[in-house]
Amino acid sequence: MKNLRWVLLAVYGMLSTLPLLWLASTAIKSRVDSIATTAKFIPVGEGLGIEAGSVRFEATLEGFRALGEIYAGAAHPYYHYLFNTFLIGSLSTVAAVSLGTLCAYGFSRFRILGERDLLFFILSTRFLPPLAVVIPILMMYRSLGLPNTHLGLVILYTAFNLSLAVWLMKGFIDDIPAAFEEAALVDGYTRWQVFLRVVLPRALPGMAVTAVFCLISAWNEYGFAMTLNNRDAVTVPVYFAGLQGNVQGMPWSQVGAGVLLFVTPIVVFTVLTRKHLLRGVTFGTIKQ
Repeated sequence: MKNLRWVLLAVYGMLSTLPLLWLASTAIKSRVDSIATTAKFIPVGEGLGIEAGSVRFEATLEGFRALGEIYAGAAHPYYHYLFNTFLIGSLSTVAAVSLGTLCAYGFSRFRILGERDLLFFILSTRFLPPLAVVIPILMMYRSLGLPNTHLGLVILYTAFNLSLAVWLMKGFIDDIPAAFEEAALVDGYTRWQVFLRVVLPRALPGMAVTAVFCLISAWNEYGFAMTLNNRDAVTVPVYFAGLQGNVQGMPWSQVGAGVLLFVTPIVVFTVLTRKHLLRGVTFGTIKQ
């Protein structure tokens, strides 16, 4: 039975990583190999005495080199847009998690008039398709001078992720015993000190889970980034959309290299927070 479990996990792991492996192989293909009618998935290197065959291709960094070039219609190379995505995604995630944690603490620990109605109103903002409000937001941003700015996207992504952060963090904070805070208050701590020294350390697993969801949402967002920006704060998804107009066709090796670099920060962040993620997804289910 134990061996069967490992076999099933191995098969699932292979199926899960297959898209990433195919993406990595596409990133090191030449343009000719990336658009070949016969699938080529076994890389060979130069000087190895192995000729490229029907299923083998010669590994190259052509796609990565192309990311440093400025294609027709773009103002900067790929790495400029990757930095934009990193800056906007990071700032909006920090803002959403911070504000969401503070709001969730207030809903969890204090009596608020119309609490259920307010929580439902916060949750209802997730029901609205973002593209349904893109025109009013565009008009509002134009009057405030926020189009084509990093600040505009940071504020927008923070607002849309805030409802998710509040609801997730409220569930985590509800599972933190209030007796810890009462003991700290008796010892002379202020409410703010109780939040920072008692609640916040125990809420870190929940904050890690919330941060991952908020970062992924801001990192991959395309609709608002496309509508509100066409010059200074363009993100990677919009950059990839612009590659479709290439006169030589879609440069798949360049796309593969760019997507590989694009998903790497998310993977690294998830790995770094895996300890808190594991605790966060089981928070409240296991009594210690």
